[in-house]
Amino acid sequence: MEPQHPQPAKHHLPVVASLLGVGSGLVWSFGAILSRKADGVDAFQYMVWRSVGIIVVMEVLHVVTTRRRLTGERYVPRTVVAWTSDRTMAWANVGLFLASLAFVYAVKTTTAANAAFLSSLTPLVAVVFARFLGERLTRSTIVAIAVGCVGLTVTVLGDLEAGNMLGNTSALLASVGFALYTVCLRTDQARDWSPVLSGYALMMIVVCSSISLLKGHTLLPGATDIVLALVHGAIVIVVGTLMFNAAAKQVPAVPMTVFAQTEMVFVPVWAFVVLHDRPAALTVLGGCIIFSAVIGKALYDAAGGRRTDYTVAPDVPLM
Repeated sequence: MEPQHPQPAKHHLPVVASLLGVGSGLVWSFGAILSRKADGVDAFQYMVWRSVGIIVVMEVLHVVTTRRRLTGERYVPRTVVAWTSDRTMAWANVGLFLASLAFVYAVKTTTAANAAFLSSLTPLVAVVFARFLGERLTRSTIVAIAVGCVGLTVTVLGDLEAGNMLGNTSALLASVGFALYTVCLRTDQARDWSPVLSGYALMMIVVCSSISLLKGHTLLPGATDIVLALVHGAIVIVVGTLMFNAAAKQVPAVPMTVFAQTEMVFVPVWAFVVLHDRPAALTVLGGCIIFSAVIGKALYDAAGGRRTDYTVAPDVPLM
């Protein structure tokens, strides 16, 4: 008899962690609704108060989880760490600042579907940026980028009349900022990058406050708009981020790449259900093409045993 060779064990994704990964995108997607509901403020005023919510909760969480009383270490705010660590973390702050501001501006100036679909190009933009780290573009990457560009073209053509081209450009700019942040993470994936949330939020407050004042707008808009922005930052972003980070510790990079797209899937869904924002047919078609490029490449690389070109970047909700 021929010797029996044991079959390799199948690796099953942890159910709870996978649900947390999908759920994080679901939680983040509610930010689009809050942003659109705050119709008494522009994007800059909204981002000021959303950032205040982020900083307050992140600092409180840091105080609670830091054992400074036992170690005797001096407490250093996350905002200070974010801007005094090194140049790489400073660039990460800038990248996330650009991504977040551009995406919120896109949501407020074009259809939610367009903002979501165009911003979902981020993983493809990131692998192009990774060339600066010496990573070569594989055939699957080139094909995925080509397909993604087709989806981009279809989406924009479908929005020539339905939305705002400045908003579309802003959504693409969000992908560039997010990709810059992701490339910074690639330099040291074992590092604690959590201070970036507070760092970019502080930058957001300074820049957006200055722009609002220069435009003659108040920094104290209606109470309802302030509450919506605070809830967005303090609950939607922070809770979604904690869920995503918990999932990323147990779920491999490839499925997390897929899970990371759930925010962009749910945004147009809630916009349609709650805001009655009906996207154009070409917008939906272009979005499907973009998703197929992003998810298809991740699954193709996993099936071939290749290292995924996508870095799962924690603390990075675009909304």
